[in-house]
Amino acid sequence: MTPSDTRSSPAKPLRCAVAGASGRMGRTLVEALLAHDDVALAAAFDVPGAAALGRDAAEFLGRRTEVLVTEHWRTALTNCDCLIDFTRPEGTLAHLAVCRERGINMVVGTTGFDAAGRAAITEAARDVGIVFAPNMAIGMNVLFHLLDSAARALTGFDVEILEMHHRHKVDAPSGTALRLGEIVATAQGASLAERAEFARHGLTGERRAGSIGFAALRGGDVVGDHTVLFAGTGERIEITHKAGSRMPYALGSLQAARFLARSGPGLFDMQDVLGLRARP
Repeated sequence: MTPSDTRSSPAKPLRCAVAGASGRMGRTLVEALLAHDDVALAAAFDVPGAAALGRDAAEFLGRRTEVLVTEHWRTALTNCDCLIDFTRPEGTLAHLAVCRERGINMVVGTTGFDAAGRAAITEAARDVGIVFAPNMAIGMNVLFHLLDSAARALTGFDVEILEMHHRHKVDAPSGTALRLGEIVATAQGASLAERAEFARHGLTGERRAGSIGFAALRGGDVVGDHTVLFAGTGERIEITHKAGSRMPYALGSLQAARFLARSGPGLFDMQDVLGLRARP
């Protein structure tokens, strides 16, 4: 093969595995992977008893991939470059240990981790590349970037964060809502733990100065709506992101997987992936 032949040879697609492949987010990830030539669906797995076990991962699209949904995830992760995981904390942490051992990068969209779970992800990132973010949508991550500037300018305004998700979501407030609160608090020189108000009921008294209120709504098939409301004297500013489908999360996840293929080990979020990280 001549040098010119080498230069013209196409790069091998990035081999991605999908956890929770028969769920709503898992199927969206499968659809996104099949729509792009630079990535490939290498494995798909789910928990025992999942509806799609033993079936082609793309059967719901009327397509065949020869990748079957399996419960044997350790075997499924053989010959994969990256695992994309939007499951539950306990499942993600089990997958994390194997990915670290085998040198497989991870895109983690799972939310609801406790401090120990977050610490395990940080430790694993010493050996593999991990993008860990509460929201993978590109638009939401641009909003994160803009919110920092807004919060710095709007000191003295009351802050309320409202989120709504489908009836099946198991954690509240959402990981994205908590991240929005963290951004506001940090921009204003405080911690979210100092300022968060997660519940109001009964005779609450006046609003605590500087508090960040949260409201979590659940119902229907809402994919994800988030609003940060700044309320001042005689004026209100609302910054809102609404996801009409799960595809923005899937497309952001693919961008994160591509980033990890270039980055090497380390813990990153979507601000790093999109080049929005503030320079010191």
